[in-house]
This record gives sequence, structure tokens and C-alpha cells, in this order.
Amino acid sequence: MHNNFVWDEKLGISVPNLHKSWEAYERAEQAAILLQWEKIRGAIPDRIREIETQINKLQDRLSIEENFELSCEFNQKIASQASIINDLWLWYRLNQQVTSKIHG
Repeated sequence: MHNNFVWDEKLGISVPNLHKSWEAYERAEQAAILLQWEKIRGAIPDRIREIETQINKLQDRLSIEENFELSCEFNQKIASQASIINDLWLWYRLNQQVTSKIHG
């Protein structure tokens, strides 16, 4: 059986890496994949909170920073972290759509 998930360093979670169309998997394999994804998906809100904490620390540093170049660097880091949060929410919501199609 293939490993159906790969670690995404940027997101800090494993993401699906299916090697064939969903319909080509047997029901038991689909159920196992969904179970594993539900465990991963359940950790996404915690991962988002971790990143939000990092953003808050960067914003605190930014608010007192007087060096323009460092301010730009902090802004870039904040934007990058916000982008990761956006991607995580997309993965989190994707599962709702997939699950409803399977059970529908």
C-alpha cells in the first residue's frame, strides 16, 4: 500500500498524496485514508494557533521597531505566516467537501 500522505514542511502537516483517482481505491482503503486524514485535519486548528502566536510576537516586535529594513523583514515574515494559515484553512475546508461527496 502506498503512503497516501506526505509531509509538507511549509504547512507543518502531512497532506494527501493519492496515487490514483479516489474511485479506484477500494472502500476499505478509502475509509483508512479518510481516518488518517481526519486525524491530520483535527490538528490543523492547533497548528493555526501556533502560527498566530508567532504572528503576534512578530507584530509586537514590529510595533516597536525603528529600523526600516527590519520592519520590512517583520512584515514579510508576517505575510508569509498569514499565507500558511490561509493554506491550512483551505486544507481544513477541503475535507468537508470531500466527506460530504462520499457520504452523499
